[in-house]
Amino acid sequence: MRYEPIPIDTSGIELPCELEALTERIAQNVHDIWAAGRMAEGWTYGETKDAASKTTPLLVPYSELPESEKEYDRKTALETIKLIIKLGYKVTAAGE
Repeated sequence: MRYEPIPIDTSGIELPCELEALTERIAQNVHDIWAAGRMAEGWTYGETKDAASKTTPLLVPYSELPESEKEYDRKTALETIKLIIKLGYKVTAAGE
């Protein structure tokens, strides 16, 4: 069986700049969830990724990640927010 991803097209969704802070916070949480999962599986910090010994250099706080890794998490966060809006939901700040 061959898998062909078919993500929902969110290219027409533009987010207001007010959601930039939310995007960054979600990106940080995405990393923290990933890291907690890895740690629960027995992974630890290591200078290089080694699946056999379960080490990875990415088990660090979000602020210490390389920019390329932060961008991966930001894209996940951004696309999630855009999908929520595309599906007809509204994202508003607390108190609105």
